[in-house]
Amino acid sequence: MRLFTPEDRTRLRDAMIARAETDPQIAGAALVGSAARGTEDAWSDIDLVLQLAADADEEQTVADWTAWMRARDEVSDTMDVFARGGVRYRVFLLASSLQVDVSFWPHDEFRATEPGFRLLFGTPGEPTEPPPAASDADAAIGMGWLYALHARSSIARGRTWQAVQMLDELQRTTLQLAAMRHGLNAWHAREIDRLPAELLDEMAGARATGVDAAELRRSLRALTDAFGREVAQQDPGRAVALEPALRVIGGGAGPGR
Repeated sequence: MRLFTPEDRTRLRDAMIARAETDPQIAGAALVGSAARGTEDAWSDIDLVLQLAADADEEQTVADWTAWMRARDEVSDTMDVFARGGVRYRVFLLASSLQVDVSFWPHDEFRATEPGFRLLFGTPGEPTEPPPAASDADAAIGMGWLYALHARSSIARGRTWQAVQMLDELQRTTLQLAAMRHGLNAWHAREIDRLPAELLDEMAGARATGVDAAELRRSLRALTDAFGREVAQQDPGRAVALEPALRVIGGGAGPGR
């Protein structure tokens, strides 16, 4: 089995659209993602949004589409993600490594919910805007200090790979906060590479280059410092309150020290 090509992707997407247009269980369809935004490249996946007919049986419609996909292509696996409003995303992984996302929207929920919604047919509802990224800052700050705390205890306990994972999560959260500050989309790190080069260089230097305890402690200090600076940009008062605890965590101090 070979890697998919852009031509393979286009042929499959065209076949899917043609099927949607003739499926009585489907009332509308749209493209989202890179194809809708005009940013598609060789590695892009397929993102097809389907509006269920008012009287459609959702489970049967999903099963029919899955059977059709399996008959047309070699499907390695599928997974479902459920979103607000009863929307189901069935994600296909093809043997060619192409990802295909097909979302099934209840009839009255079909609408644009993000920039880049290319209507193919049907009548969508009024578009809704996603909440501003900054609304997630409060939760991200809380998770950030929690990851730092668990990274510190994991290192102290000799749980090397738990520590590595906690440090990775701390870095991801710090980058998420930076993306919010710069008005970039941090979902699945989609626009992280657009952050200022000096900030990305700092984060690259903060990554652990090995799994020995000394290197993990160095990474914890650097990442905790970077996290604290991002907190200060989002919520200066909270940063002041967190500063003593972050200094202790980053310093690696244990109980009673």
